[in-house]
Amino acid sequence: MRQALSGSISKLLAPCLAAMLAFVAFSAPVLAEDQDAADEPIKQMRLTEEQVKNFIAAQPDLTTVTSKLQDADDTIEPELQNELDEMARKHGFSDFAELDDVAANISIVMAGLDSKTGEFIEPVDALKKELEEVNADTSLTDEDKKQLVDELNEAISTTPKLQFMENVELVKQHWDEIEKSLQD
Repeated sequence: MRQALSGSISKLLAPCLAAMLAFVAFSAPVLAEDQDAADEPIKQMRLTEEQVKNFIAAQPDLTTVTSKLQDADDTIEPELQNELDEMARKHGFSDFAELDDVAANISIVMAGLDSKTGEFIEPVDALKKELEEVNADTSLTDEDKKQLVDELNEAISTTPKLQFMENVELVKQHWDEIEKSLQD
């Protein structure tokens, strides 16, 4: 469905970004102690090279726990929380919340990077451009178009402005590795 899109988001990146955003979307409410915490904006942080490399290395393990996170609804059992924290520590993070924050910060940058030029535009602006492309795309079915438009409008309303521009260069340096790790 997203593969039908053209423009600033590559055919390969769209599913990768969707997978990363799904990970962030599924893990954030699970980690929240109450509904107010789930509504808090993403904790933006200055990424380090070590965090990005650890995020890449954690992808195979993250893939195995994603289904458990999806099944957890809005609460998480202590056993699963311990498993998530253990997995995160195995990859150099203090706990799963830190890994989740790093994933969210990487996804913000990737959402704003043009895969062809490497130019960064604010993710909200990239999403608005993608929304225009979806609305103009006559190859999509009405059902697919409506779903994409709804998803993009939701993303536009919740996507923050990037606070740490130095994260752009760091993610660019590891672009291929991140993209590959999300496809595996």
